[in-house]
Amino acid sequence: MNHRLVQWIWHVKGSLPLPAGQTSDDVFARLDPLFREPGTTRQRDGSQLSFRKRDQAAQDRMAVFDGGELRVESGPGASVLRYHLTSRALLFCFLAPLLFLGVARLTVLVGEYNKPTAAEIATKEKREEAKAKLPMSAIDTFLGAPAPEKPKKKDPKAKADDDKPAPTAAYVFAGIFATLYLVGRIGQARLVRRLFRARLSAL
Repeated sequence: MNHRLVQWIWHVKGSLPLPAGQTSDDVFARLDPLFREPGTTRQRDGSQLSFRKRDQAAQDRMAVFDGGELRVESGPGASVLRYHLTSRALLFCFLAPLLFLGVARLTVLVGEYNKPTAAEIATKEKREEAKAKLPMSAIDTFLGAPAPEKPKKKDPKAKADDDKPAPTAAYVFAGIFATLYLVGRIGQARLVRRLFRARLSAL
């Protein structure tokens, strides 16, 4: 599989036009506070800056990203800031629904494998009926204890369905993580773009 075809899952790329006259020194000087957070290391090489984050604090406005590169490109018109960021958190949120869907499928298969047969269900019901027919002890009768109720007969198919493990919880968690991924993937791309723009246009 071509690695580039799946990079979009946890890679965030974008570009921002820079105000006229801003050099790479000006750009990185304005963005520098973002890369001075605890757990962040950065390296500047001319018009390019690379950074890595480890054990980043929750207060870090770029905590969701583990690393990336920023590059200032000069052209005939205005210069452009291009950025390429990576996030293991996004990758985890993308893979988690697949994991839970697998768990749900396994739960269904295990339930089908362990499903009792109609004969086993009938035998169990007969055993319960036999218990209900046992005579009450003299003490229970003297004390006025009610006689045990006869077990209600249940459709074998419905009873087998009740006994099967339900994959509902796995489906719920898959839905939660899928929602987290969609919100994070779209929201974080917008937030980091807005963050860079705010820093670069600040007076």
